[in-house]
Amino acid sequence: MKYSKIGSFIVLAVILMVLMVACSGNNESTKGTVKNSVTEAPSDNVRVVASEKGEITIPSNPSKVIGLSVVYPEFLQALGVTPIAVQNYHADFPSYLQEAFKDVQKMGIAETPDFEMILAAEPDLIIAPAWWSDKDYDQLTKIAPTVLLPQRDDWRDELKDIGKVLNKEDVADKVIQDLVDQEAAAKAKLDTLVGDETVMYMMIMPKAVVLYGENIDRGSFIHKTLGLKPIANFPQTEQSLSISLEKLPEYNPDHLIVQLDDENNEVIQQSYKDMLNSALWKNMKAVKNNQVYVMGGKEWFSLGMSPLANSYAIDAVLKAFESNEK
Repeated sequence: MKYSKIGSFIVLAVILMVLMVACSGNNESTKGTVKNSVTEAPSDNVRVVASEKGEITIPSNPSKVIGLSVVYPEFLQALGVTPIAVQNYHADFPSYLQEAFKDVQKMGIAETPDFEMILAAEPDLIIAPAWWSDKDYDQLTKIAPTVLLPQRDDWRDELKDIGKVLNKEDVADKVIQDLVDQEAAAKAKLDTLVGDETVMYMMIMPKAVVLYGENIDRGSFIHKTLGLKPIANFPQTEQSLSISLEKLPEYNPDHLIVQLDDENNEVIQQSYKDMLNSALWKNMKAVKNNQVYVMGGKEWFSLGMSPLANSYAIDAVLKAFESNEK
């Protein structure tokens, strides 16, 4: 009888121990769930993205973004993200960015960015091409998470890279497709306006005139994207030609698209005036037929490198050729 009581006691003790272990297991399970919810919550606010420096943790919805290099701010704006500060080559923004960038801080352009101005802007994300900012990476990453992206030959790939960083890949695709549609419509319209007449794109520099062929971004935009026929004697092995005014009559197109590299530069302004007053210029076919179209320097600065610049240039070219028909 005594052993029976002892046995019952042992059985009861074992049951209690099992229950305690089970409860303990449940508590640990509960703690694990709480712990997981705590660690997962911040992941709603951050994302991990690929960069030239490996994987980088960035805010999920950055609100104060800086894109370094002259063209990255245009990519950001095309994706619907207005940067808080930009590096700028010209004193004023091109007209297609003036309204959107009216409150954007200008940081100028230099080999080394103005770290004090970047710090003062308090960015929560910096995006930059590696070729431009690799040397400054350590300093930049002390200010904000910095994503360095690879060098690309095509601006569309750059736009897609930034789209991935910002989780806006669908926006990037739409920007590209919208431009394709705009290009096709413009090409068809220009074909009816210009036909087989030749077009030359030239830029006035301080000490020379530069002609762009179809194998460089700017020239490709004019001659391949918009389908405007190039002059026959432009050497196909060259991307561009730097010539003197005296050589200009050798390239005598039906139409001339002229851009001043910097319309505010006094030396360039004087070079342009001298050209306009020269007999060589006045005897050119395009000049005689009033088929010269002057484009803004800063508006075409990013031509061939940005969807916003290309879209603006398409409208400008169409407007110029259409006005000539009236």
